[in-house]
Amino acid sequence: MKVLITDEISDSGLQPLLDDPRIELDKKLGLSIPELHQTIGAYEAIITRSGTQVDNALLEHAHNLKIIARAGVGIDNVDVEAASSRGIIVVNAPFGNVNSAAEHTMAILLSLCRNVPVANASLKGGDWKRAPFTGRELKGKTVGIIGLGKVGGRVARRCRAFEAEVITYDPYISEKRAEDFGVKLVSLEDVVRFSDIITVHTPLNDETRNMITADHFSGMQDGVIIVNCARGGIINEQAMLDALNSGKCAGSAFDVWSEEPPKSEVLKALIGHPNMLVTPHLGANTFEAQKNVAVDVSNEIVNYVDGRPIANAVNIPRFDPDLMEQMKPFMKLISILGTFISQLAPPNPNKITFTYNGKLARFDCAPLSVCGLASLLDHCSDQDVNMVNAGMIARDMGIEVESVRSTEADSFSNLITLALESPEGRRTIAGTLFEGTPKIVKMRNYDIDFRPEEHMLVINYADRPGLIGKIGTILGEANVNIGSMSLGRREKAGEAMVVFSVDSPVDEATLEKVAAAVEPKFIKAVHIKE
Repeated sequence: MKVLITDEISDSGLQPLLDDPRIELDKKLGLSIPELHQTIGAYEAIITRSGTQVDNALLEHAHNLKIIARAGVGIDNVDVEAASSRGIIVVNAPFGNVNSAAEHTMAILLSLCRNVPVANASLKGGDWKRAPFTGRELKGKTVGIIGLGKVGGRVARRCRAFEAEVITYDPYISEKRAEDFGVKLVSLEDVVRFSDIITVHTPLNDETRNMITADHFSGMQDGVIIVNCARGGIINEQAMLDALNSGKCAGSAFDVWSEEPPKSEVLKALIGHPNMLVTPHLGANTFEAQKNVAVDVSNEIVNYVDGRPIANAVNIPRFDPDLMEQMKPFMKLISILGTFISQLAPPNPNKITFTYNGKLARFDCAPLSVCGLASLLDHCSDQDVNMVNAGMIARDMGIEVESVRSTEADSFSNLITLALESPEGRRTIAGTLFEGTPKIVKMRNYDIDFRPEEHMLVINYADRPGLIGKIGTILGEANVNIGSMSLGRREKAGEAMVVFSVDSPVDEATLEKVAAAVEPKFIKAVHIKE
């Protein structure tokens, strides 16, 4: 196998490839786009970091490419969909730089607390001043960690070693997982309200972008310290700048930016602020991390050559092709069920159960369980979740996963039920296929019947005359068109569950108006990506 390296990769980390006589390694750095297009056709594998765009234009010239290896966590520079459509495997190294990121978080936090950068510059400038650089200790402080994943968990342990009290917000881990780290699981509001120091460790996605806004800063303690060594954009940067200017925030340490390299005036002002400690995205830049990620992707290429399972593939399932064909009609259904219930269920699940009833239960349903689990966890983990790594991620979150099969069926020839258990109770959702189309037929204990759409509104309320009309009026005033409605209830004038499919998203202001009008026990806008 011929392997092309286009970015600077640790030579020692490439040893598994250098030791394999079946693999021919070429390192060609600094190629122009035309040169890369002309070169790539001769290679079956490419190893990159962030400096090479493996996009559709490049892949059109990659006639022999079998595997793309990204020596790092992010795959922003790889067009995974284009690679998948060509049957090219994409692998990354999600764990090689975890320790490096955690240590860098502690480095910039401690440097900020002890005024190391400004004291260093002062002394080198010929001054001997001590009073202006009086620092803060971590001991006794409350550190709020948002995201208790691979990096956040390590930061939690290190902060506890400094005798800080650690609280964490992560709606996708179990209470047991938090207890394992010796931290207290709380709401985001409590992290904001009680923390002396707040550090974020989440992926950047639609749920976490601008997760910390001006409203959150207003609820923080005076003199709070903010750290972001995760992804730029999780903390609203204008709000961060305003908090520093007002004195609400005593200091902040950022390693990452919404725009890299930073060019906007807001980012320039933020970076230049005297109470801001900054580094140019160095979280993964240690010799050890660079070696680790290179070793990880090198081993994956050797695994591919040997025909062994690939642990960190981001775009392929590993199931028998014949079985996949039998299960394929149900893949979309269980993916929708997982995505749907992940947006409705309480946080911190500790158990997920997949139940298969009917003819479907005659087959090995493991592919379906993994698919549903991946959909459920995909938007809430600090790494990309797919059918290869979903089970491992669930274990890391402290979530028990169970599958149950029974050929007995009541109303449907095939029925798939997902149940989530958490400290707040048990939530269920069930679906089936009707003429090949996914339909949801049960939510909690309510019999219901609707076809999932891109935008939906789910409301659980005490059934009273006129409420449906009020909801329709409020949505109409917000210019939200109702496509369909499905109502489930167990008795007349009792509790009801109603699901609206709508043509456009329902914003928070409209949700608040509906909530004020019907006084629901539960209301949630749900989005299913098509």
